[in-house]
Amino acid sequence: MKKRKKIALVLGVTGQDGSFMAKLLLKKNYIVHGSVLNIISKIKPNEIYNFADQDHVNWSFELPSYSFGVTASSIINLLEIIKKYSPKSKYFQPLSSNMFGNSKSKKQNENEPLTPLSIYALGKATAYHACKLYRDVFGLKTYGAIFYNHESEVRPEEYVTRKITKSVARIFYGKQKKLILGDINVKIDWGYAKVKKSFSYVGLDYKKYLKIDKKLLRPSKTVSLSSDTSKARKILKYRVKTNLDKLISIMMENDLKIEKNTN
Repeated sequence: MKKRKKIALVLGVTGQDGSFMAKLLLKKNYIVHGSVLNIISKIKPNEIYNFADQDHVNWSFELPSYSFGVTASSIINLLEIIKKYSPKSKYFQPLSSNMFGNSKSKKQNENEPLTPLSIYALGKATAYHACKLYRDVFGLKTYGAIFYNHESEVRPEEYVTRKITKSVARIFYGKQKKLILGDINVKIDWGYAKVKKSFSYVGLDYKKYLKIDKKLLRPSKTVSLSSDTSKARKILKYRVKTNLDKLISIMMENDLKIEKNTN
Protein backbone atom coordinates (compact mmCIF):
# COMPACT_ATOMS: atom_id res chain seq x y z
CA MET A 1 0.00 0.00 0.00
CA LYS A 2 1.31 3.43 -0.94
CA LYS A 3 2.17 5.50 2.12
CA ARG A 4 -0.12 8.53 2.55
CA LYS A 5 1.68 11.85 2.43
CA LYS A 6 1.60 13.97 5.56
CA ILE A 7 -0.25 17.28 5.29
CA ALA A 8 1.08 20.50 6.83
CA LEU A 9 -0.49 23.94 7.13
CA VAL A 10 2.07 26.77 7.26
CA LEU A 11 0.69 30.15 8.30
CA GLY A 12 2.79 33.15 7.33
CA VAL A 13 4.21 31.21 4.41
CA THR A 14 5.25 34.37 2.54
CA GLY A 15 7.54 35.52 5.37
CA GLN A 16 11.16 34.57 6.00
CA ASP A 17 10.59 31.70 8.46
CA GLY A 18 7.38 30.43 6.89
CA SER A 19 8.92 30.21 3.43
CA PHE A 20 11.93 28.26 4.71
CA MET A 21 9.65 25.88 6.62
CA ALA A 22 7.48 25.27 3.55
CA LYS A 23 10.56 24.46 1.44
CA LEU A 24 11.83 22.05 4.10
CA LEU A 25 8.49 20.24 4.33
CA LEU A 26 8.19 19.97 0.54
CA LYS A 27 11.64 18.37 0.45
CA LYS A 28 10.34 15.87 3.00
CA ASN A 29 7.47 15.03 0.59
CA TYR A 30 4.72 16.77 2.57
CA ILE A 31 1.60 18.28 1.05
CA VAL A 32 1.87 21.92 2.15
CA HIS A 33 -0.98 24.41 2.46
CA GLY A 34 -0.60 28.09 3.30
CA SER A 35 -4.16 29.31 3.13
CA VAL A 36 -6.99 30.50 5.43
CA LEU A 37 -7.81 29.00 8.80
CA ASN A 38 -11.07 27.31 7.75
CA ILE A 39 -8.93 24.87 5.76
CA ILE A 40 -8.21 23.16 9.09
CA SER A 41 -11.71 21.73 9.31
CA LYS A 42 -11.51 20.45 5.73
CA ILE A 43 -8.08 18.84 5.49
CA LYS A 44 -7.32 18.18 9.19
CA PRO A 45 -3.57 18.64 8.69
CA ASN A 46 -1.09 16.41 10.48
CA GLU A 47 0.99 19.45 11.39
CA ILE A 48 0.36 23.20 11.67
CA TYR A 49 3.17 25.78 11.76
CA ASN A 50 2.16 29.30 12.71
CA PHE A 51 4.66 31.89 11.47
CA ALA A 52 1.97 34.55 11.00
CA ASP A 53 2.49 37.44 13.40
CA GLN A 54 3.54 41.09 13.64
CA ASP A 55 7.17 40.64 14.67
CA HIS A 56 8.51 44.16 14.23
CA VAL A 57 9.26 45.48 17.75
CA ASN A 58 9.06 49.18 16.87
CA TRP A 59 5.76 48.72 15.04
CA SER A 60 4.36 46.97 18.11
CA PHE A 61 4.75 50.22 20.06
CA GLU A 62 3.13 52.24 17.29
CA LEU A 63 0.23 49.81 16.79
CA PRO A 64 -0.09 48.09 20.19
CA SER A 65 -3.64 46.74 19.92
CA TYR A 66 -3.14 45.42 16.40
CA SER A 67 0.25 43.92 17.23
CA PHE A 68 -1.02 42.16 20.36
CA GLY A 69 -4.09 40.93 18.53
CA VAL A 70 -2.08 39.36 15.71
CA THR A 71 0.67 37.95 17.93
CA ALA A 72 -1.40 36.79 20.92
CA SER A 73 -5.20 36.91 20.65
CA SER A 74 -5.20 35.23 17.24
CA ILE A 75 -3.34 32.27 18.77
CA ILE A 76 -6.26 31.58 21.08
CA ASN A 77 -8.67 31.76 18.13
CA LEU A 78 -6.48 29.35 16.19
CA LEU A 79 -6.15 26.90 19.09
CA GLU A 80 -9.93 26.94 19.50
CA ILE A 81 -10.35 26.01 15.83
CA ILE A 82 -7.85 23.18 16.22
CA LYS A 83 -9.55 21.96 19.41
CA LYS A 84 -12.92 21.88 17.69
CA TYR A 85 -12.06 20.60 14.21
CA SER A 86 -8.68 18.89 14.26
CA PRO A 87 -7.55 18.00 17.82
CA LYS A 88 -5.05 15.40 16.60
CA SER A 89 -3.03 17.98 14.65
CA LYS A 90 0.43 18.84 15.96
CA TYR A 91 0.73 22.61 16.39
CA PHE A 92 4.04 24.54 16.37
CA GLN A 93 4.28 28.08 17.76
CA PRO A 94 7.48 30.13 17.27
CA LEU A 95 8.39 32.21 20.32
CA SER A 96 10.94 34.97 20.81
CA SER A 97 13.93 35.73 23.01
CA ASN A 98 12.34 39.17 23.42
CA MET A 99 10.22 37.50 26.12
CA PHE A 100 13.39 37.67 28.27
CA GLY A 101 13.81 41.42 27.74
CA ASN A 102 14.91 42.18 31.31
CA SER A 103 16.86 38.97 31.95
CA LYS A 104 19.52 38.91 34.67
CA SER A 105 21.16 35.79 33.22
CA LYS A 106 24.18 35.73 30.91
CA LYS A 107 22.50 32.97 28.91
CA GLN A 108 18.81 32.10 28.85
CA ASN A 109 17.19 28.69 28.56
CA GLU A 110 13.66 27.29 28.60
CA ASN A 111 13.33 27.93 32.35
CA GLU A 112 14.13 31.64 32.21
CA PRO A 113 11.42 33.89 33.76
CA LEU A 114 9.47 35.89 31.18
CA THR A 115 10.13 39.65 31.45
CA PRO A 116 8.81 41.26 28.22
CA LEU A 117 9.66 44.92 27.54
CA SER A 118 7.67 45.49 24.35
CA ILE A 119 4.14 44.87 23.10
CA TYR A 120 5.56 42.32 20.66
CA ALA A 121 7.33 40.48 23.50
CA LEU A 122 4.19 40.63 25.62
CA GLY A 123 2.27 39.03 22.74
CA LYS A 124 4.81 36.22 22.45
CA ALA A 125 4.74 35.61 26.20
CA THR A 126 0.95 35.38 26.01
CA ALA A 127 1.21 32.95 23.08
CA TYR A 128 3.56 30.80 25.16
CA HIS A 129 1.10 30.61 28.06
CA ALA A 130 -1.84 30.01 25.70
CA CYS A 131 -0.13 27.01 24.09
CA LYS A 132 0.79 25.59 27.49
CA LEU A 133 -2.81 26.03 28.71
CA TYR A 134 -4.33 24.29 25.68
CA ARG A 135 -1.83 21.46 26.04
CA ASP A 136 -2.36 20.97 29.79
CA VAL A 137 -6.12 21.58 29.92
CA PHE A 138 -7.39 20.30 26.56
CA GLY A 139 -4.65 17.84 25.64
CA LEU A 140 -3.69 19.52 22.36
CA LYS A 141 -0.32 18.64 20.86
CA THR A 142 1.32 22.07 21.08
CA TYR A 143 5.03 22.62 20.58
CA GLY A 144 7.25 25.69 20.59
CA ALA A 145 10.77 26.96 20.04
CA ILE A 146 12.32 30.18 21.32
CA PHE A 147 13.89 32.01 18.39
CA TYR A 148 16.80 34.37 18.91
CA ASN A 149 17.77 36.73 16.10
CA HIS A 150 18.00 34.78 12.87
CA GLU A 151 18.53 36.44 9.52
CA SER A 152 18.71 35.67 5.81
CA GLU A 153 18.66 37.29 2.39
CA VAL A 154 14.86 37.06 2.29
CA ARG A 155 14.36 39.16 5.43
CA PRO A 156 12.13 42.17 4.52
CA GLU A 157 13.89 45.51 4.08
CA GLU A 158 12.01 47.05 7.03
CA TYR A 159 14.15 45.02 9.44
CA VAL A 160 17.48 46.45 10.54
CA THR A 161 19.69 43.59 9.36
CA ARG A 162 18.41 43.67 5.79
CA LYS A 163 18.24 47.48 5.93
CA ILE A 164 21.99 47.49 6.57
CA THR A 165 23.01 45.14 3.75
CA LYS A 166 20.53 46.73 1.31
CA SER A 167 21.75 50.24 2.13
CA VAL A 168 25.42 49.27 1.88
CA ALA A 169 24.78 47.77 -1.57
CA ARG A 170 22.94 50.91 -2.68
CA ILE A 171 25.72 53.14 -1.34
CA PHE A 172 28.30 51.01 -3.15
CA TYR A 173 26.50 51.58 -6.46
CA GLY A 174 25.96 55.29 -5.80
CA LYS A 175 22.19 55.04 -5.32
CA GLN A 176 22.16 56.14 -1.67
CA LYS A 177 24.30 58.49 0.41
CA LYS A 178 23.73 57.50 4.04
CA LEU A 179 22.76 54.53 6.21
CA ILE A 180 20.47 55.87 8.93
CA LEU A 181 20.17 53.80 12.11
CA GLY A 182 19.14 54.14 15.77
CA ASP A 183 21.17 52.55 18.58
CA ILE A 184 24.06 50.60 17.04
CA ASN A 185 25.34 49.48 20.45
CA VAL A 186 22.50 47.04 21.09
CA LYS A 187 23.45 43.40 20.70
CA ILE A 188 19.98 41.99 20.15
CA ASP A 189 20.28 43.18 16.55
CA TRP A 190 23.32 43.88 14.40
CA GLY A 191 25.38 46.44 16.29
CA TYR A 192 28.56 48.35 15.50
CA ALA A 193 30.70 45.34 14.52
CA LYS A 194 28.15 44.09 11.98
CA VAL A 195 27.71 47.51 10.39
CA LYS A 196 31.48 47.77 10.04
CA LYS A 197 31.74 44.27 8.56
CA SER A 198 29.05 44.99 5.96
CA PHE A 199 30.81 48.15 4.75
CA SER A 200 34.20 46.42 4.84
CA TYR A 201 32.77 43.68 2.62
CA VAL A 202 32.63 46.20 -0.25
CA GLY A 203 35.76 48.10 0.78
CA LEU A 204 34.04 51.15 2.29
CA ASP A 205 34.65 53.01 5.56
CA TYR A 206 31.42 52.96 7.55
CA LYS A 207 32.28 56.23 9.33
CA LYS A 208 31.73 58.16 6.09
CA TYR A 209 28.20 56.85 5.55
CA LEU A 210 26.61 56.05 8.93
CA LYS A 211 24.15 58.51 10.48
CA ILE A 212 22.39 58.08 13.84
CA ASP A 213 18.77 59.20 14.14
CA LYS A 214 17.39 59.27 17.71
CA LYS A 215 13.87 58.99 16.32
CA LEU A 216 14.66 55.34 15.55
CA LEU A 217 15.47 54.48 19.18
CA ARG A 218 13.08 52.05 20.89
CA PRO A 219 11.04 53.23 23.91
CA SER A 220 12.51 50.38 25.97
CA LYS A 221 15.95 48.82 25.76
CA THR A 222 16.21 45.04 25.90
CA VAL A 223 19.28 43.62 27.62
CA SER A 224 21.88 41.69 25.62
CA LEU A 225 20.42 38.24 25.04
CA SER A 226 22.38 35.03 24.48
CA SER A 227 20.85 31.57 24.29
CA ASP A 228 21.77 28.43 26.20
CA THR A 229 21.32 25.91 23.38
CA SER A 230 22.36 22.83 25.38
CA LYS A 231 18.90 21.22 25.18
CA ALA A 232 18.71 21.69 21.40
CA ARG A 233 22.24 20.38 20.98
CA LYS A 234 21.47 17.29 23.05
CA ILE A 235 18.01 16.39 21.73
CA LEU A 236 17.98 17.85 18.20
CA LYS A 237 21.74 17.56 17.55
CA TYR A 238 21.70 21.28 16.76
CA ARG A 239 24.94 22.69 15.37
CA VAL A 240 25.83 26.13 14.00
CA LYS A 241 26.45 25.86 10.25
CA THR A 242 26.59 29.54 9.25
CA ASN A 243 28.74 31.99 11.25
CA LEU A 244 28.31 35.77 11.19
CA ASP A 245 30.87 36.43 8.44
CA LYS A 246 29.26 33.80 6.20
CA LEU A 247 25.80 35.24 6.83
CA ILE A 248 26.95 38.77 5.97
CA SER A 249 28.53 37.40 2.80
CA ILE A 250 25.25 35.69 1.77
CA MET A 251 23.16 38.78 2.44
CA MET A 252 25.61 41.21 0.87
CA GLU A 253 25.99 39.14 -2.31
CA ASN A 254 22.22 38.94 -2.62
CA ASP A 255 21.71 42.70 -2.27
CA LEU A 256 24.69 43.59 -4.46
CA LYS A 257 23.23 41.41 -7.20
CA ILE A 258 19.80 43.02 -6.83
CA GLU A 259 21.15 46.58 -6.91
CA LYS A 260 23.47 45.82 -9.84
CA ASN A 261 20.53 44.61 -11.94
CA THR A 262 18.08 47.40 -11.05
CA ASN A 263 18.04 51.10 -11.81
